[in-house]
Amino acid sequence: MQQPYIVAIDLGSNTLRVLAYDCRNQRAETEFEKVVKTADMLESTGVIHHEAVDRVIYALKEAQKKIDFSGAVIKAVTTEAVRQARNSADVLARIYKETGVRFEIISGKEEAELTLSAVKHRLKKLHLAARNFVLVDIGGGSTELIFSFGTETFSQSFPVGIVTIAQRYETLAAIEAALSREMLDMQMYCAEIYATRGTVDAFIATAGTPTTVAAMKLGQNYAGYDARKVNGTVLEKQELDIYLEKLLAMPFEMREETVGTGRSDLIAAGILIFKQLYSIVEFEKCVVIDDGLREGVALKACR
Repeated sequence: MQQPYIVAIDLGSNTLRVLAYDCRNQRAETEFEKVVKTADMLESTGVIHHEAVDRVIYALKEAQKKIDFSGAVIKAVTTEAVRQARNSADVLARIYKETGVRFEIISGKEEAELTLSAVKHRLKKLHLAARNFVLVDIGGGSTELIFSFGTETFSQSFPVGIVTIAQRYETLAAIEAALSREMLDMQMYCAEIYATRGTVDAFIATAGTPTTVAAMKLGQNYAGYDARKVNGTVLEKQELDIYLEKLLAMPFEMREETVGTGRSDLIAAGILIFKQLYSIVEFEKCVVIDDGLREGVALKACR
């Protein structure tokens, strides 16, 4: 039996994303997003810090005020940061005790499948047909490379994310110098796919970094973010340098207003990762899609 009303929750390594989705009309009803920095200090400690758990709980309670959870089927998933953390069971138990939301830790493979289904759904709605494409999902704790060849999919998750990389290196120059080494496994995986399966027709990107750069291109700030306009935006590789320079030249307050409170250092690191991905997948242009894991969870729950 199809559930009429789903609340899909994605607790990422940086952001909590919540979506109330109407299955009957196949439409997003209400959205909520909050930067919670789940992976803050994970790189150095191996655990999710109690202050990060506090932020997640506070954000969930905030979401519950905005979205009625009581009449809905709740599907909540979490990814790389919680997959990695030694204290993941305790963290999820505390979140459940204080909010009533029970999270499932999903694998990188399942994360890729759910994200791909959401992106394919959006591409279809936008009438953007690509027979074969590569999708990159740049998260806080990991990056997924997903190759879609018609009905065949090949994907792998790599532990390179905007939070972990930003906390591993002290400066953007240090990040830039290290990325070819940090992302070598991605380079080799992509080369292997191209050698055995052939190249792809399009490069698609999802998650906070690509959508933020696309929003900057459209003249949007964080508060005025409009996913409908961001979906389908084309970004050229050379534009990333332009928007990174623009971001770094802004006064701190303006930067926070543009990309969101507490996100500016992470987005800067993310842009460097994103730019390296253009080289790895061998494209000069990329189509940005806002839909991701959260939407994939909703679509699966509806089915």
